[in-house]
Amino acid sequence: MDLKSLSTFIQVAELNSFSRAADKLGYAQPTVSFQIKQLESELSVQLFDRIGHTICLTDDGRNLLAYAQQICHLADEMIAGKATDAEPTGNIHIAMADSLCAPMMLEKFAKFHEMFPSISVKITTAGTDKMFDLLDHNEIDIVCTLDSHIYNTSYLICSEEKIGVHIVCSSQNPLALCENIEISELLNEPFILTEKGMSYRRLLDELFAKMSLELNPILELGSADIICKLVEENAGISFLPDYVTENAVKNGKVVRLNVSGAQVDLWKQILYHRDKWVTAPMKSVLDYISNITIN
Repeated sequence: MDLKSLSTFIQVAELNSFSRAADKLGYAQPTVSFQIKQLESELSVQLFDRIGHTICLTDDGRNLLAYAQQICHLADEMIAGKATDAEPTGNIHIAMADSLCAPMMLEKFAKFHEMFPSISVKITTAGTDKMFDLLDHNEIDIVCTLDSHIYNTSYLICSEEKIGVHIVCSSQNPLALCENIEISELLNEPFILTEKGMSYRRLLDELFAKMSLELNPILELGSADIICKLVEENAGISFLPDYVTENAVKNGKVVRLNVSGAQVDLWKQILYHRDKWVTAPMKSVLDYISNITIN
């Protein structure tokens, strides 16, 4: 069995496209098609269902993918002369919720880079839907979400952590003195929120929509840290993860409100595609970010 054909098969499976695999490998598309047909003939199975211009793995294809990834991984290690204690080398691309960048990267990245100086990490910030679109097209390696809990057999959860989230206001705001507030009472308050459709903002909008209410914030921006600063200055109220407001709450500048019916389950999850070949550099990054807790 030819290793080049197995490598081509892996790329087609991960990219869900013969043409994209050909572009990535630098082959003509007929070459890719021939290699896949050769594999199918040799194994006497059909590896892909071809419907119109789309393809997807068959059960036999999924079974082969796991073996092909292991075989090619071992071959790469042998060719590179890598031992088990050799230094991982490579580029890893992570899609991450914007407000997770600081707590996930600031504290321990210097130590990670010291341990793995030959691994470079690229972070792309995006909403949850965009993250998984990138993941499904093999344009990123890992996603780190801040959203409702994701259950999907196409993805493997490397780690997860439930995150506290509250509606918050300045300690100078009259709302800070209220022991309990109905969510409908906040409708006319000046909300400062992240962009519509983005992770926990979407969950808040869905909460209001269930009560046939709609939020019209006075300001929308991507940085949760800036929003927290504006809340401290009593420029408005917001809905933020507890790790963002922790210092401001401890310093008495921000108050987490007790709002009836505003309980939302928010999760930080680190996932990758089940068909993704986990290389040594990718495993090192997964281990690093999975061991960071932010609560």
